[in-house]
Amino acid sequence: MSDPNVLLVVLDSVRASNCSLYGHANETTPFLESFGADQATVYEQARSPGARSVTSHVSLFSGLQVAEHGVVSAAERLDPTMSVFDRLREDGYDTGVFTENDWLTAVDVGLKDGFDTVVGARNVPFPDAVNPHEFVSNQGQGAYGEFVRTALASDRPGRSLVNGVSTKLQSDFMRFLPGSVRASTPADVYVDAFLEWSAESEGPWAACVNLMDAHIPYEPAAEHDLWGGDRASALQSSFEDQKWVFHGGQNPWWQKRAVESLYDGAIRQMDAELERLVAALERRNELDDTLLVVTSDHGEGFGEPSRLQDGVRVAEHGVAIHDAVVHVPLLVRHPDQTTARRVERPATLTAFPDVVERARGSEQPAAAFCPEGPVVATAVGLDEPLQERAGGYVDNISPWLEDKRAVFDYDADAGVVVKSCRVRDRAATVHSRDAQTAFRVSRTDDGRVDAVFGELERLDVRTDGESLEDLDEGTYGRLEDLGYV
Repeated sequence: MSDPNVLLVVLDSVRASNCSLYGHANETTPFLESFGADQATVYEQARSPGARSVTSHVSLFSGLQVAEHGVVSAAERLDPTMSVFDRLREDGYDTGVFTENDWLTAVDVGLKDGFDTVVGARNVPFPDAVNPHEFVSNQGQGAYGEFVRTALASDRPGRSLVNGVSTKLQSDFMRFLPGSVRASTPADVYVDAFLEWSAESEGPWAACVNLMDAHIPYEPAAEHDLWGGDRASALQSSFEDQKWVFHGGQNPWWQKRAVESLYDGAIRQMDAELERLVAALERRNELDDTLLVVTSDHGEGFGEPSRLQDGVRVAEHGVAIHDAVVHVPLLVRHPDQTTARRVERPATLTAFPDVVERARGSEQPAAAFCPEGPVVATAVGLDEPLQERAGGYVDNISPWLEDKRAVFDYDADAGVVVKSCRVRDRAATVHSRDAQTAFRVSRTDDGRVDAVFGELERLDVRTDGESLEDLDEGTYGRLEDLGYV
């Protein structure tokens, strides 16, 4: 058998509990349900290695835990040769990434280097001119004068300036713009770009399609907006900040929960695009020659109480180890797979590079994403720029300063995943029966977290990021606005 194609689809910010594939009341993923029941492997208890996009994607691409690679911000850069996509490219694959997620296309953290084709942000009027999203990712937020100088010095100064004005309006004055104007690019744009690219590929291809519809702001099209509507959209537009106004008490928590209805519509929208993508591969007779992995880099919080820190709730992602953030969907279809399977053991996304190599050797393990040992996850604490941002709303930001760690084991007799978690001197043990049911059973972890993480060593796989001074001060502010951290 020749080398299979490799397709990694990341449903950015989608948590397992809001997928009807895992029992959610709203029918958000009808295609994944059907596909999983017919010809794919569904992992019931998959966990993301990180709680924010950059840490999770670096682990997903490299197979390393966050504690091993240490790339937690734009100030660090992974050795590009550690990426599975870089190795596939060296082996003759055509490689491409399709997303508006700047961590994969613009910020130099060592991930974009593995791709010959990079299709980035398209949510500007003129994609061929200077893109403010990429500019801010590399130069920092608030550098308006430098952006104007860059735009005027470019080949398309007028179009570049229009891009800048449009982006500023979308960011700060969305409520005053026509309903047709969107702050983000919907999934169909990147599915179209991927399908066009893969159809032109002459050899085996390997691609990452990262869809951002379930990132804030949630803007599902009318046919998918089945549970939100205009009132929820207006409420979302009124938020001054998507996270810290709730932690600080400026906005009540019910408002955060209310926009979950839009989030569900956004997941439904991506599910429809997945159906279209898979159908296109089937028509081309390419699906059976493709390793297809559908997952997420992390989930989202809508006010769920922490089981580790009393009095703390979860909003968005990035600084919580709650299952709302780290329990993610994972569906896998191996080349020529015809038998449906469901796996109940804990699974980790760090297995992806190994699964790719095994697929190239024609292996199809029934539980390829389940390691022999425990599954681990890390939520990195706030860095200085984010501390300043949070401090503008919250008097005491100490609950979000320290790294949080979790270890997931499986109790086969009880049929539960045992989660041991810790932050400083606080610990807890949580039992998870499925994506809808989890509960704390103890306020201790019996030393499990320290024992497992004590065996992980920082590896020599990273360097300082490019333009460190600008990136450290600005990138996180811009990425926080879009929900990237």
